[in-house]
Amino acid sequence: MKNRFPELRAPALTLTSNQLSASVPRRTRLVKICESLPEVVTEVAGDQHIAFRIRKRIFAYYLFDHHGDGMIAFTCKSSLSEQRRLVKDDPISFFVPAYLGSKGWIAIRLDLDEVDWDTVAELARRAYQEIAPRKLATMIE
Repeated sequence: MKNRFPELRAPALTLTSNQLSASVPRRTRLVKICESLPEVVTEVAGDQHIAFRIRKRIFAYYLFDHHGDGMIAFTCKSSLSEQRRLVKDDPISFFVPAYLGSKGWIAIRLDLDEVDWDTVAELARRAYQEIAPRKLATMIE
């Protein structure tokens, strides 16, 4: 049914000029981190999102203003306990992603003034090792 009262809808969040200007180099850096892992394939997943696969399984996503949330983030496979700990320790950088959060996935914002790239790389490595075949997973330190 069509919304007869469009003025009652919640306004969509928009990305700031700072978020947009930093998005391309940060996306490039994230892709480089993930593609450094053996046999990782990147593919476009929806409007401006990227899926990171190992063989047929996705271990992470780059999310660009996912469903108009006003954020740019990296989300990856994790555990519920790790997810809870990260969000509790740093609720500004970390959040529970829509849809995948109930399965333990974690998201880290890539659009803040400072991004902890060591943590991003560590999250990517752990997610990869959890999904990858054992032979590939053991190739990563």
